[in-house]
Amino acid sequence: MKLSAPLIYGLIACILLVSAPHAEHLPLWVSALGMALLGWRTFLTASARALPARWLLLLITLSSVAAIGIGFHTLFGREVGVTLLILLAALKLLELRAARDAIVLIYLSCFIIITNFFYSQSILTALYLLLTLLIILATWVHLQTGSLAFKPRLRLGGVLLLQAIPLSLILFVFFPRIQGPLWGMPQDAYAKSGLSDSMSPGTMSKLSLSDAVAFRVTFAGKAPLREQMYWRGPVLWDFDGTTWKRGINATLQAPTLADISQPVNYTVTLEPHNQHWLFALDIPARLSIAAGFAPDFQVLSPDIVRTRTRYNASSYLSYRANLNEAPLQMRRALALPAGVNPLTRQLAATWRAQAKSNVEVIQLALTYFNRGGFEYTLEPPLLGLNSVDDFLFSSKQGFCEHYASSFVFLLRAAGIPARVVTGYQGGEYNDLGGYYILRQADAHAWTEVWLAERGWVRFDPTAAIAPGRIQNGLSESLPDNAALPFMSRNPPQWMRDLRFNLDAMANHWNQWVLGYDMERQFAFLTRLGMEDITWQRMAFNMLGGIFLLVGIFTLILLRRLIVKQHDPVQAAWIKVCKKLAQAGLPRPAHEGAQDYANRISITRPDLAQPIQVIAAHYTALRYLGTNDEDKLRAFKSAVKNFKTIKGRE
Repeated sequence: MKLSAPLIYGLIACILLVSAPHAEHLPLWVSALGMALLGWRTFLTASARALPARWLLLLITLSSVAAIGIGFHTLFGREVGVTLLILLAALKLLELRAARDAIVLIYLSCFIIITNFFYSQSILTALYLLLTLLIILATWVHLQTGSLAFKPRLRLGGVLLLQAIPLSLILFVFFPRIQGPLWGMPQDAYAKSGLSDSMSPGTMSKLSLSDAVAFRVTFAGKAPLREQMYWRGPVLWDFDGTTWKRGINATLQAPTLADISQPVNYTVTLEPHNQHWLFALDIPARLSIAAGFAPDFQVLSPDIVRTRTRYNASSYLSYRANLNEAPLQMRRALALPAGVNPLTRQLAATWRAQAKSNVEVIQLALTYFNRGGFEYTLEPPLLGLNSVDDFLFSSKQGFCEHYASSFVFLLRAAGIPARVVTGYQGGEYNDLGGYYILRQADAHAWTEVWLAERGWVRFDPTAAIAPGRIQNGLSESLPDNAALPFMSRNPPQWMRDLRFNLDAMANHWNQWVLGYDMERQFAFLTRLGMEDITWQRMAFNMLGGIFLLVGIFTLILLRRLIVKQHDPVQAAWIKVCKKLAQAGLPRPAHEGAQDYANRISITRPDLAQPIQVIAAHYTALRYLGTNDEDKLRAFKSAVKNFKTIKGRE
């Protein structure tokens, strides 16, 4: 079977559509080569030129595989696999000669669709790939029929998609859920984003340029004030003069709380960040999932957070934490690297001599920040070896990590135990969805100071410099917010509303589609009336639903067949086919009317004119929506006058 130019163009469009979203992940040369191959095949089809020799295709293939192996240093893994698949699909177009090759390309297109979900599972991605699948199905219909115009092919492809929806829903609801990504590969399957277990100048300011969602929070009751929303993450103890690190806790002593307030209950939907820590309102007391509480109240998951994770939590906003802190931990909270920041040490010694208590030293430090001409900025100058000295006495420009780091250094130099806490602060309320959105731009660093009779107490030196950061968000606290993402710079209200609508849709998609895990599946099936849920029972219900669905579709098809027998157009066409079959020219069930007529015209030139007229009338009446009575009469007349002779002449 010779492939028509429209069919080849359709196959080129299929490969282009399924590969386009990968452009941002592939090396530039791979995208350029893929486009060149598609362009080459388009040119050959348009100019009716011969396909390239097999030796040339083999040379291009081996060269491409070698270049991929050199570029990725391996031929295994997700990235390499996707790259090879796309290039080989584009190369397959250059040896496209028969229907079998076209079928292979259609199957490849369907498989490449799946690989797009390795990188994004958003609603927009799903809608785009659904549209792409429609084009693939329309191309497949073209391959099978050959005679249909573009719109009927597209309509038939849409019908096939709609028919697949009930089966997809049954499989989605009943198919056993598997914890973790089905296709995850340890070496490269997960992207790393968000906070790390270390902090140096520039760490938080870089995160603040990202508009990506870190997690969403829904409160069970009244939400606390924004200035109370400190979402606790990694706690940093060890300082080497430039970088703060989490280090290893010097005790296994469990954290303790006293004089606690009423708990605040809420639900967190955490985006994957490829680390162990979970985020909770300061200070956390309970989580609904398996998690450990470190001695410094950091919440840690036993497994790396590689998938979207949802958990309920309770926290206390008023408390006294670790009143009897372990001595080894106290020594860690006073440790400083030797020989750095002499001016800061001298300033701390002066305050220590003036103050009558640790609280007075803290107040002196906060007053120094508040009245010392400091500036809160995303673009502070670079600091030298004595980074704290440079910041406190020279540049006086910094972001939250600069203030938290220098504040803890000052207090430790004054003999007061202190540590840095990182996490997120505040949140953007989406009143359409009734939840708070915490973005990477909300990343923040603050401090905790140990005071006798009070335990660990939170102090945020950023609030002394830029109180608007804590009360209203990052954009309100910067003198120039041009470096922030556009949507973080107080855009028009209609844009904010649109963004909230889209995020609410994305949140529902995350909760009920992507978040349909084992727990949600069991809860949903229980609400449907299923009790004592087991894998065997779920499989039985799934198969029962599939058989029921197949039975319904079978009845519909049988009904259509019965109706077709009373269809005058179909009945007349069947009469023609019977006449030709008696003449030794039967029509296979898969062969379309126009293809059949073309074959008859070649085999029996004497029948070419009448069979072409009959096939044209039939196609117009059956597939193009033509209901003209005159054309129907003309069709019947042509069928009636159609005569043939048994056997070949």
